[in-house]
Amino acid sequence: MSDLVLAIETSCDETAASVVEAARVVRSSVVSSQVDQHARYGGVVPELASRAHVELLVPVVAEAMVAAGVEGRDLAAVAATTGPGLVGSLLVGVSAAKALSLSWNVPFVAVNHLEAHLYAALLEEPDLEMPMVVLLVSGGHTMLVVMEDHGRYRLLGSTLDDAAGEAFDKVARYLGLGYPGGPAVDHLAVDGDRSAFSYPRALVQENPATLADDRRYAFSFSGLKTAVVNHLRSDPDASTADVVASFQEAVVDALVTKTRWAIEETGVRAACLGGGVAANSRLRERFVEVCNGAGARAFLPPPAMCTDNAAMVAAAGWWQFRREGPSPLDTGADPNLGLNLIG
Repeated sequence: MSDLVLAIETSCDETAASVVEAARVVRSSVVSSQVDQHARYGGVVPELASRAHVELLVPVVAEAMVAAGVEGRDLAAVAATTGPGLVGSLLVGVSAAKALSLSWNVPFVAVNHLEAHLYAALLEEPDLEMPMVVLLVSGGHTMLVVMEDHGRYRLLGSTLDDAAGEAFDKVARYLGLGYPGGPAVDHLAVDGDRSAFSYPRALVQENPATLADDRRYAFSFSGLKTAVVNHLRSDPDASTADVVASFQEAVVDALVTKTRWAIEETGVRAACLGGGVAANSRLRERFVEVCNGAGARAFLPPPAMCTDNAAMVAAAGWWQFRREGPSPLDTGADPNLGLNLIG
């Protein structure tokens, strides 16, 4: 039986397709970015994103299949992200995947975008020891998850307001750094003093036991964003490099501190980083330091696998297909889809 999965990812503004073998070998990975198209608006315009997916998806899938050297009959399944994300964008990918599934007479697999991010590191390290802690950080989500086994996830905590990536974008927009904000902040912070300004670390205490159970692993970045804006209003001549370096350090400090708490409390021996913000150089550096200090192995996906891509969708889809078999063809796009949690 074939172990090849073609996956399609169109949850936001990246049109992506990939062929992956047995959730281990990336035979092809094609990503067509819409960043330049949305940059003039300072963020993703949903209608423009979905229209671009319609135009780009067929050539992207064709390129992925040719690069992998496979045909439809060679596939074990066709997978697609069904949520969460922008509903119009999701529908383009889901509809295309179902059509290919029917045309090639191969199973269709519906994949959760959040779950796919959890599998990004496993593409590099498929034999990771479980359970493990996963810090998932993106523009729309910030959460700490214990991955007990394939398909078994326990949520420790998530953001109460802005996601970390959203905070990066908002601060960058206020400073006029352009879109996307995360890479711009990361680049400029290299030239700044991250100790220049003391910005708040919400819900971060020296002793985590002093926090209520429902706040111990929760994140909050809205107040931090407001603190930066208020500081700039009162001190407009403050060095932009120092501001973004200090802001980035506050975000990273909150993320890695709670990761350390999670490792120490659960006793896991491995921790993974995932999501678009996982490409941030300072977060990657601090994440490894914290994991090593807590006695856990740190696993980081390569930067190309941090942002939205179809290879991680294929990996998650392969494991899901092995566990559950094909997904019903009436499975729809769900913009608010959450992880299937246990406990």
